[in-house]
Amino acid sequence: MRKAGLFFVIVALALPVFAEPVPVVQVEFSNPELTPAQWTMIIRLDGTGHFRSIRGNAPAKDRTEIDPPSVDRDIKLGEEFVQRVFQLAQNKRFFKGDCESHLKVAFQGWKKVSYSGPEGQAVCEFNYSKDREVQSIGESVVAAAATIVEGAKLESLLQHDRLGLDHEIEFLAEAARDGRAQQICAIQGILERLADDDGVMERVRKRAKLLLAEAAK
Repeated sequence: MRKAGLFFVIVALALPVFAEPVPVVQVEFSNPELTPAQWTMIIRLDGTGHFRSIRGNAPAKDRTEIDPPSVDRDIKLGEEFVQRVFQLAQNKRFFKGDCESHLKVAFQGWKKVSYSGPEGQAVCEFNYSKDREVQSIGESVVAAAATIVEGAKLESLLQHDRLGLDHEIEFLAEAARDGRAQQICAIQGILERLADDDGVMERVRKRAKLLLAEAAK
């Protein structure tokens, strides 16, 4: 009986080793003309993930603009957005094949989209994709990354230059309206801090509340 019990314990401990891999999408972006010049976003099916950026050495186009700090943090993305990403992976047979257009278009930055899961692994790399759905999701992920970087800027300004918050959150609000910044839910924490902080300008608090309301829809 003891040997049989020991056998079942060993089997139970070994089971996680043979568990199917959890589906993950990873997006790597690089453009030496931008700041940050490189970033990586990991997206899991439950909306959790991680974002890491490297600032690079691109010259500042506007000296009045704050240089975004490097970011290395866990993130939480919206359910609808995450479903779009993974549905695209399934519809496009997990990004297999050449998805670069090879057209003479403006350089937008290299996007390397990788999928790994129970079905296997696949990679798609492009500046501008010939596939509209792939290009669209690439633009959306870049816009989500822009939001996360803006959130890091706001955190830095809150700590070092509260007067600069007014200009930066106005820029974020405009970017959110025209689609350059998406997934505002990813920076909910800093927006809540600004909305509740009596020490920042009323305009900043108001814009933070409006952004939070839009993100909640």
